[in-house]
Amino acid sequence: MKNLFQKIKQRFNSGHSRSVKARKQILFSFVIKSVSILIGFVFVPLLYHNMGAAEYGIWLTLSSIIVWVSYFDIGLGNGLRNRFAESLARNEHQLARVYVSTTYAGLSIIFAIFFLIFLAVNPFLNWHELLKAPPALEKELNILVVITVALFLVRFTLKLISMILSADQKTAISNLFDPLSNLVALLVILVLIAFSASSLLNLGIVLGAAPVVVLLGASFYFFRTTYKAYRPSFKLIKFEHFKDLTGLGVKFFIIQVTVVIIMSTNNFIITQVSGPEAVASYNIAYKYFGLVLMLFTIITNTYWSAYTEAYIKKDFAWIKRVTGNLVKGWGGILLLLGFLLLIDDWFYRLWVGPEVQISFQLSSITALFIGIYIWYTIFIYFINGTGKITLQLYVSVAVALLNIPISLFFASYLGMGSAGVILGSCVTYLPGAIIAPLQYYRIINGKDSGIWGK
Repeated sequence: MKNLFQKIKQRFNSGHSRSVKARKQILFSFVIKSVSILIGFVFVPLLYHNMGAAEYGIWLTLSSIIVWVSYFDIGLGNGLRNRFAESLARNEHQLARVYVSTTYAGLSIIFAIFFLIFLAVNPFLNWHELLKAPPALEKELNILVVITVALFLVRFTLKLISMILSADQKTAISNLFDPLSNLVALLVILVLIAFSASSLLNLGIVLGAAPVVVLLGASFYFFRTTYKAYRPSFKLIKFEHFKDLTGLGVKFFIIQVTVVIIMSTNNFIITQVSGPEAVASYNIAYKYFGLVLMLFTIITNTYWSAYTEAYIKKDFAWIKRVTGNLVKGWGGILLLLGFLLLIDDWFYRLWVGPEVQISFQLSSITALFIGIYIWYTIFIYFINGTGKITLQLYVSVAVALLNIPISLFFASYLGMGSAGVILGSCVTYLPGAIIAPLQYYRIINGKDSGIWGK
C-alpha cells in the first residue's frame, strides 16, 4: 500500500510544472466542491419543504433574474482575469496592481449607478405579478427585491478577489468561497427554522448576505497577505488602462449576457408557461445532472489562466496534450450521464421525497444538454484564455436571439413544458459546440486568420 501511494504521488508530481500546479488545484477543488455539493443537496429539500414549492420557485426565479445584474460589470471581471494573468506571465507586477485598482474602481462606479437607476425604476415594477406570486406576498417581495439587488451588487464587486486568485492559477482557493457562504447560510437558516422565523424575506436576506460576509473577509485577508503587492490603491486608478480591460471585457460582457439569456430565462419561461411549481422540478433535475458539469468545470476553469500563460509563452505542445486529455474525459462523462439517467427516479425520491414528480423526458433532455455544454466548454475555456473571443461573441448573440423563441416553441406550442425549454437550449447550443473546436484547431496550428483570430 505504501509503495502504491508513493507511485501515485510520484505520478501526480511528474511532468510540466504548469501541469503539476493544475493537478493540485484540481484535486483541492474537487474536495472543496464535494463539500459544496453536499451542502447544496441539503439546501434543496430544506428550502423546498420549509418554503413550499411556490415560494421556493419564486426565490429561484427572482435570484436568476437578479443574477442578470452581475453581468452589467461589462465583463470587467474576466477582463481583469486575463490581463492580470498576462501581467504575471511577463513579470509586470506594477501593471497588474494598476489593473486591480482600476477594475475595483470601475466596477464600484458602474454598480452604484445601476443601483440608483434601479431604485428609481423599481416602484413601477409589479414583482408579485411578474413572479406569479400570491397577493399576500406582495409587500414582503418588494422589500426582498431591493435588499437582494443591493447584496448581489456588493457581492459581485467583492468577487474580484476570486478572479485574482484564478488568474494566479489558484482556483481551489477561489472555489472555497461558495461552500463557505453556503455553510454560513445553512447554519443561519437552521437557526431561523428552529425559531419558526423561516419566511421568504428572512431566507432571501440570509442567502444574499452570506456570500458578502465571506468575500469581504477574504478580500481583507488576501490583500493584507499573499496579494499585498497588488492591493487596490486610489493612487493607481488609471482609467487610461480601462480600455485594456473593457476592450476584452466588453466582449466577455456580451457573451455573459447571452449566457444569462439562455440559462436564466429558462426559469422565467417555465414560470410563465407552467407556473413557479414547475420551476422547482426543473431546477431539481438540472442540479442533479448539473453535478457532472460542476465537477468538469472545476477542471476547465483551472486551465483557463494556465492556457493564458502557455499561449503567451508559445507552449502549444502542452496545450494540445491537456485538451486531448479533456476530450478523452468527455467520453467518460457521457457514460456517467447515462448511469445517472438510469437511477434518476430512485435518487429524486431519496433526495427530495416522492411528492416531487420529475418526468423521464425532462431528465433525459437535461442530461443531453449537459453533455453538449461540456463538449463546448472543453474548447471555449482555451479560447477565453487566448482572448480571441470575437467569433464566440457573434455565435453567442445568434444563439441568444434564437433560444427564447425556440424554447417557447417546444415548451408551449408543442406542449412539452419544462422539457421543451431545456430542449430549446440543446438546439441553440449546437452551432457553438461545432464552431468552438474548429477555432481551437485553427489557433493551435497558426491558421487563425481573419475572424478566427480576433
